[in-house]
Amino acid sequence: MTQSLVSPYRRAALKGVFYQGVVALAIAVIVFVCWGALAAQSALAGGVIAVLPNLVFAVYAFRYMGASRANQVHKSFKRGAGLKFLLTTALFLVAFKVLAVEPLWLFVSFIIVTIVHWCTSIFFNH
Repeated sequence: MTQSLVSPYRRAALKGVFYQGVVALAIAVIVFVCWGALAAQSALAGGVIAVLPNLVFAVYAFRYMGASRANQVHKSFKRGAGLKFLLTTALFLVAFKVLAVEPLWLFVSFIIVTIVHWCTSIFFNH
């Protein structure tokens, strides 16, 4: 029963993450055409930093549903939010330490992809 309750919400969350991924790829292609490979790599890294933690959060946050599982719902949301924060921080550290990135395009892409996620949750109902 709880899986049938969770399914539409999980599907909506994953749809939002999918749209984020599409926008991240589109930004990387546009930046590649206009500003070159290093800028595109930076934009793609920024997009991945936005998309991957949201995917992890969506998987964790929508594991349980229903009043009888309120404690599990609360714990899974907390765990998902914590992992999202840690993963975002770790990915930014990796991007700046390991990759050669242009910070401008990394942050621009991250911000745009994050805003897209907010907009998809506003404009698209499950």
